[in-house]
Amino acid sequence: MTLSFLLTTLIVVASPGTGVLYTLAVALAQGSRASVAAAFGCTLGILPQMIGAMLGLAAILHTSALAFAALKWCGVAYLLYMAWQALRETGALAISAQPSRRSDRRVIVTAVLINILNPKLSIFFFAFLPQFIEAGEAHPVARLLELSVVFMAMTFVVFAAYGLFAAAVRDRVISRPKVLAWLRRSFAAGFAALGARLALAER
Repeated sequence: MTLSFLLTTLIVVASPGTGVLYTLAVALAQGSRASVAAAFGCTLGILPQMIGAMLGLAAILHTSALAFAALKWCGVAYLLYMAWQALRETGALAISAQPSRRSDRRVIVTAVLINILNPKLSIFFFAFLPQFIEAGEAHPVARLLELSVVFMAMTFVVFAAYGLFAAAVRDRVISRPKVLAWLRRSFAAGFAALGARLALAER
């Protein structure tokens, strides 16, 4: 495991995206336990991408305009739905003094869907990890699996750290109605912006 791989992975994982945004929103809406569940779900959502990379499914998404477009628009629709949920005071991502009772299972399922419905993640996953596999590697699939596990572990740790920090300042946030309203609009705008960026994405 090279230092360049670890540093590059950390930068990629820590960069704000749908997973980070969802984890932060859940942390503020439901607290620390739910934030860890969201981090776990986002990490679990990488698993299909990893399998896809190993089986060459990402290559199919890259070459098939129809397959890419179908998955892309499903992802766009889901992100816009998340934006709408963030705006709703009674929605799953609503922030209130009393944490919502949404089950950890539902939080995890939503987080998994966010990553599964992101075709760019699949293509990125397919293109990123092979760069760290030497041409003469005796067992490239095993090496890819090893790198994938490290990538997923780092994703969980970083996302959980984001979530636990947000949960720690939750009480300060919910005591300020103006801040709550600003956060709700910010999360909604963030999901909508990510949806728009995905809609404009090309293979």
